Amino acid sequence: MNFFISALHDNPDIAIYLTLALGAWFGTFKIGKFSLGVVTSTLIAGLLIGQLNLHISPVMQSTFFDMFLFAVGYAVGPEFIRALKSDGLPQVIFTVIVCLSGLGTAIVLGKIFHYDPALTAGLLSGGYTNSTVLGVASSVMSQNAAAAAALLPVAYAVTYPFGTAGSAWFLATLGPKLMKINLPEACRDYEKTHGATQEIKDSAYISHVARALTVQNSAFIGKTVADAEDMLGHKIFIRRIRQQGNKNIVQCEADTVLSQGDEIIASGRLKDIVACQKQIGPESADINLLNFATEKLDIVLSKKTTQGKTLGDLVYSEFNRPGHGIFLLGITRHDEAVTLDMDMPLKAGDVLTVKGEGKDVAALAAKTGYADRNSNTSDLMFMCAGIAIGCLVGAVTIHVGGIPLSLGTNVGAIVAGVICGYIRSVKRTFGKIANPAIWLLNNLGLNGFIAIVGINAASGFIGGLQHYGLPLFICGIIVTLVPLIVGLLLGRYVFRFHPGILFGVCAGARSTTAALGAIQEAAKSSVPAIGYTVGYAVSRLVMAVLTIVLLNIY
Repeated sequence: MNFFISALHDNPDIAIYLTLALGAWFGTFKIGKFSLGVVTSTLIAGLLIGQLNLHISPVMQSTFFDMFLFAVGYAVGPEFIRALKSDGLPQVIFTVIVCLSGLGTAIVLGKIFHYDPALTAGLLSGGYTNSTVLGVASSVMSQNAAAAAALLPVAYAVTYPFGTAGSAWFLATLGPKLMKINLPEACRDYEKTHGATQEIKDSAYISHVARALTVQNSAFIGKTVADAEDMLGHKIFIRRIRQQGNKNIVQCEADTVLSQGDEIIASGRLKDIVACQKQIGPESADINLLNFATEKLDIVLSKKTTQGKTLGDLVYSEFNRPGHGIFLLGITRHDEAVTLDMDMPLKAGDVLTVKGEGKDVAALAAKTGYADRNSNTSDLMFMCAGIAIGCLVGAVTIHVGGIPLSLGTNVGAIVAGVICGYIRSVKRTFGKIANPAIWLLNNLGLNGFIAIVGINAASGFIGGLQHYGLPLFICGIIVTLVPLIVGLLLGRYVFRFHPGILFGVCAGARSTTAALGAIQEAAKSSVPAIGYTVGYAVSRLVMAVLTIVLLNIY
């Protein structure tokens, strides 16, 4: 045991990984349908391991936190920009009201229990999980009452653990039940309504298929591939052929002639393939004939060859080449799906989702723009530079009337993620961060941050309880929950936010990052983060001003 404790003291990184492992393990346990979740479990594990009097550098905490916030911003950036146009101002007003409810609750409790300004500010900072309050209050009080300012971190340490874990549990578990909202279903509804797409997993249905058919209908005998595709209304493409009496398989061209008994590959929508079997001939299970590579590909239009053309022009000239047909599955503009209208003028940056034989879609991409393939590689330079620039901007402090105002590096990181994600959605030549990387940044970043918070707050948590007793902890619970309850009621019945983003809006206005992770875990979606960003950024600024108000009242 002595070796174990000594190893953790000498190597605090071991403590972080141990906390993460215990949190991830315990977070999988359920009692009935109730589960603390990985985020809350990680915080509890940190508080337990932190009893060994460990301390982790704040640099590590900030690093994990910035990773998480950037990943969140990057994932929802395009949707957030759209949401800001319609819901931005209401979210700002909503956040101010929620912040005022938190300030009012802390002041009332402080008066009731005769807390001094330092304890009340620490209560607000920890219960509201807003480190800006702690920083501003410490800066102001150190100028006039340095001794009293020492009580700030104590109150913060006592109230912050429930402020983090309690808000996460309330918004992810209890809140949806109280509001009678099915959170995963609400998020799926939001994604469908706003053009987000989700792949159908574990489904036997495939929309576009290829089948091996034997030519028996006399109407097609002696016809060229171009003639046959025209007879089929260009719904079916004939790609490969094995002519009767010949073992070789050849690529079809426009002038390839069909003969009785030829085996061909026809590709198209499933329902069209089924229909054409009656027109051409029966299906065969020819594995060799079907063994060719197809690809579903996003093509970003950028070449001059597409300028001045309509979608119909491009489809008729490039998609319907006999023997080399390509299917147009969809088109997006500024990351929003648009209706397939053949008269629609094409613009640089439009993204066509196509499917066809690998070499054919590659040739189309080279001719019209560039291919944006779904790969697991990520642009590390883009990500790190984005975080660095965002944090630098967030670190800038402006003094207005003696009040230091700053976005903070955390807000800078999430805003950078939003901007980078949006840039990537409209300019796909760089800045790609693969989905597995986003998942890792989200989960490791958030839980790494929570683990260090728990470890560092452990000693202060016990000491604060010993000196100030259970009332301070209970006051922290009240300061944590009142703004959340006010937020859910206002957001649902006054501002009428979509249920899919309601809980994210509340988490942002309450500046509780851990809750966002728990909400996304419960929702199985990133949709709640769309409502989180505006509220979180605004609450950081508003709470800085409200801290001065609190200290002036006392």
